[in-house]
Amino acid sequence: MARIEHYNNPDAPKANSIVVAVTVFVVDDQDRVLLIRRTDNGLWALPGGAQDFGEYIAETAVRETREETGVDIRVTGIVGIYTNPNHVIEYSNGEARQQSSICFRAEYLGGEPRTSDESSAVRWVARAELDTLDIHPSMRLRIDHGYQWNRDPYIG
Repeated sequence: MARIEHYNNPDAPKANSIVVAVTVFVVDDQDRVLLIRRTDNGLWALPGGAQDFGEYIAETAVRETREETGVDIRVTGIVGIYTNPNHVIEYSNGEARQQSSICFRAEYLGGEPRTSDESSAVRWVARAELDTLDIHPSMRLRIDHGYQWNRDPYIG
């Protein structure tokens, strides 16, 4: 299913859903962040996705990271909570979702990056290389907040 990210776009469709979702900020021992290239829009992003019924939200972070990247993680904290009503994600099935995402901080436990149905590329990316990648501004905000290592999470 294709998706279009509307960010501060007055012509965006009106949101008709909110889904609890996560993203995961995890770095390796070289301080490189784990990123995927999404198959639905071609943009680079942190791994993540929607919570399933019967699952704790931290379990969502672990599951989605493993499914999309092949990497095992342990959740260690929260980077931030991202709920910008001016960020609407439009799907080809007619859903227009207001962003609602918890970005978790995690520790890398193991596994080798590999692609999935949701990721056409998966790799550890050096901080200096981030500006060369096509990353949505809302995702870049989470990555930047992750690298700030703030004691308190971002709430916005």
